[in-house]
Amino acid sequence: MSAVGSPPGGGTAEGAAYADRFAVETAEMVSARERAVHLPGPPPVEPAVGAALAVLASTVGARSVVSIGSGGGLAGLWLMRGMRTDGVLTALDGDPEQLRAAKKAFTEAGIAASRARLIFGTPAEVLPRLSSGAYDMVVCAGPPREYSEHLDALLGLVRVGGALILHGLLEGGRIADRTARDPQTVAWREVSRTIREDETLLSAVLPIGAGLLVATKRA
Repeated sequence: MSAVGSPPGGGTAEGAAYADRFAVETAEMVSARERAVHLPGPPPVEPAVGAALAVLASTVGARSVVSIGSGGGLAGLWLMRGMRTDGVLTALDGDPEQLRAAKKAFTEAGIAASRARLIFGTPAEVLPRLSSGAYDMVVCAGPPREYSEHLDALLGLVRVGGALILHGLLEGGRIADRTARDPQTVAWREVSRTIREDETLLSAVLPIGAGLLVATKRA
């Protein structure tokens, strides 16, 4: 393991770089990242984001996790690092290239096929087939327009005490720019407002990577 050095101040580019260095990736994660950067769709999650996903999965004792957007399998590898050893990850993606990359990443990491369920399809097609309240975590890493209309369904999958995690809301700083009116930014604003105002949820924004919006379902 390489040295990460002394941590700089928070909220800086140096701080973000330190956070990424602190989150050491395995050789399989490095390979998955190298493949994922060449795939269509959002870039793969940063190491600091992956590490946060692993910690959150461990914190809730995750056995059943849904990932919207496979990200070439990189986010899945991080999630499975924190999940229970008997846990099952359900990853859905509308891009077959992404799913093939995810399958390769899991195979290289020696993950049993029974621990990863890869489903081709959009949230609109797949979410109705998943069991309500049966998941410890639901993680969304794709563009918000792909799932914003299905936010109720996503929340419905999460058990009480479980978590919904959305990645990317701080990308480019557009959500805080009142002049930004592009469809993705508008979708982020609507999603974040809905989650923040929902009294059944306890939520926070973690300013790591492109930003994590984390919400826990209250009893």
